[in-house]
Amino acid sequence: MLVFVLNAGSSSLKYQLINAKTSELKASGLVERIGIDGILKHEVGENKKLTFELPIPTHKEAIELVLRILTNDETKVINSISEIEAIGHRVVHGGEYFKKSVLIDNEVIDKIEELIPLAPLHNPAHVIGIKICRELMPNVPNVATFDTAFHQTMPEENFLYAVPYGDYTEHHLRKYGFHGTSHYYVSNEANKLLNKKNSKVIVCHLGNGSSVCAVKDGKSIATSMGLTPLEGLIMGTRCGDIDAGVIPYLMEKKGLDSHQIINYLNKKSGILGVSGISSDLREVIKASNDGDKRSKIAIEMLCGRIKKYLCSYAGLMQGVDAICFTAGIGENSDLIREKVCEGLDFMGIEIDIDKNKVRTPGIREIHKETSKTKIFVIPTNEELVIAKDTYNLVK
Repeated sequence: MLVFVLNAGSSSLKYQLINAKTSELKASGLVERIGIDGILKHEVGENKKLTFELPIPTHKEAIELVLRILTNDETKVINSISEIEAIGHRVVHGGEYFKKSVLIDNEVIDKIEELIPLAPLHNPAHVIGIKICRELMPNVPNVATFDTAFHQTMPEENFLYAVPYGDYTEHHLRKYGFHGTSHYYVSNEANKLLNKKNSKVIVCHLGNGSSVCAVKDGKSIATSMGLTPLEGLIMGTRCGDIDAGVIPYLMEKKGLDSHQIINYLNKKSGILGVSGISSDLREVIKASNDGDKRSKIAIEMLCGRIKKYLCSYAGLMQGVDAICFTAGIGENSDLIREKVCEGLDFMGIEIDIDKNKVRTPGIREIHKETSKTKIFVIPTNEELVIAKDTYNLVK
């Protein structure tokens, strides 16, 4: 079954065409700067990479363009869009409505729209992508896979906030967690390597958006992101955990309203805010190596926060069998992995400095032989999870 996997952002569109039965990736790509000037980066296999620059005013034109690219003579991977048998959509927030992937109907769309206040940067774009696909390919089934679904196994004591209980029952105020598809995939791969029935795994999904998840016996029991993706680790432009009193204090001092303060903490803080250099950690590491003090502080803060969650989750599970690093930073930054694991020998966590610096594709072990805890680098594959879920629902 050929599944078209879509991840629609506010001004971008990621896609993959996957044979869900065989896991073969037929094509993938990214449309950026929708509504501005438009760039499409398209890949077929490992060697064929193409870039197109042309006006892409809306998401509809973006999806139409991708479908043309997939069937065009020069870039063809399928003969007709009729070969696409199902469409899988990544949806960031599913609230408490969705504990697993679902076939999309009008009621599902209504529920995703209802949750927009909890994910105002993401859910509106997902809805747009879903509606356009239903319009362009009306006979093809659509499936939604939710970032929050994997974390629905968290116990109440780990997802509730210490505010009056009625705020949960009446207003659904709780931790939902995100990156669930990635945490599921990576922890599942780790369990295969551990070959243990009862396992304790901590997944560090580190990218421009980052989160840590405690996975016990294959189920999420705690995660660092909360009601929204703003809570938890320090991220590219997000502040992560802060004293709630900071919000009214900054609002008063800077003359900000509620929308402006959320924008400030989401888009102007984090690594960018501390370093003053960039939200791209590679640029911040370079600046730190060149002697920039604020960049060095940003790196120390980032690693300290990850370490804090890692240690607390090891305590919560009363041990840890494996620590997994994934996503852009987790897979590619040996410096961050080293600093996070540094000094944790007392917990039986011993990273091998030389193994950690070797960059090879695929899964790799980076712990010392004497380490009681395994340390893995596992490339995530959220799109494959979405394709498999779509296949299992549609078939």
